[in-house]
Amino acid sequence: MLQSVRIIEIEGIGPGPFAAMTLADLGAEVITIHRKDAPEARAAQSANPLDRGKRSITLDLKDPADLEVAKKLIASADGLIEGMRPGVMERLGLGPEEMRAANPRLVYGRMTGWGQTGPRAKLAGHDLNYIGLSGALWYASLPGQPPMTPATLVGDIGGGALYLVIGMLTALMRAKETGQGSVVDAAIVDGSAHMMNLLMSMASVGGTVTERGQSRLDGPHWSRSYRCADGGFIAVQALEAKFYAIFLDRLGLSEDPDFLRQNDKALWPDLSARLEAIFATEPRDHWAALFDGLDACVAPVLPPVQSVADPHIAARGIWHGEGEDLQAAAAPRFDGATPAAPARPAERGADSAAIRAELGL
Repeated sequence: MLQSVRIIEIEGIGPGPFAAMTLADLGAEVITIHRKDAPEARAAQSANPLDRGKRSITLDLKDPADLEVAKKLIASADGLIEGMRPGVMERLGLGPEEMRAANPRLVYGRMTGWGQTGPRAKLAGHDLNYIGLSGALWYASLPGQPPMTPATLVGDIGGGALYLVIGMLTALMRAKETGQGSVVDAAIVDGSAHMMNLLMSMASVGGTVTERGQSRLDGPHWSRSYRCADGGFIAVQALEAKFYAIFLDRLGLSEDPDFLRQNDKALWPDLSARLEAIFATEPRDHWAALFDGLDACVAPVLPPVQSVADPHIAARGIWHGEGEDLQAAAAPRFDGATPAAPARPAERGADSAAIRAELGL
């Protein structure tokens, strides 16, 4: 879908490389400028899965000759992705003003935690800090317990990388129409707060609930995970009344007067405890089989290595590889086609000579 688009990626960690991988998955030509003699290169035992489908050139951006190569590459590109702290690219002579002066249609994608402006803009931080401040971490645990770290999915990927992809694609469309590029300021603190709009819209019938354990998504007995007899887990989110009715029927609770009061918050703790006791009587796969094929909104909680074998996951060809080499296929899909197996990760510097030759160097 993006086969005519060229993206230059300045090596980074986390959401920037993930965003560039996503664009490469969608067909863009992504060239990563890897650092020469970087500690990551010396420590790496194999290619980085986030470099799949990309080309790689190694440059020292503090070396004037290598810096000129980088400038030529950026001048040839439709978009740039960088994840430095604000001001670093400008000090290298690779800031938006300099690069867009040479390439007016350039879409300049900036991936940070705090954004390009504001009191925290130049401070260090990580996923948990950004989503903690934005409000996105507030509901991430059971009532009375500290919020749990949601493994970068909410911040780095959801609020960061995917918002950068949206911004890049939007600006690329505009550049195609007008010939003018844009600077995309993708901040994890912004994106993770923006994602909260969906939760805020459904947190409570009467409006936003700020007390943890009292919203319709983080407090009810029908919206949480339960431990099973074998130590596995089952995820329940029977939000709508018609699905909740199916859930109760399958558990033999359709006539229980307390369970029939689905939205009575005063009963939620007690009903949660009762479901804990029920699910603890049988292993995970028993419950998965019991609810299989029903609109009860119940599913087993699987680690990726077990997710591979699930019939639905397997039918869609979502996971590829095995063990430590397991990777998920590209998403989204187009015209119902199953995505191809993930492309090979770029080896650091493997395309250096070819890319220099293409630039006439």
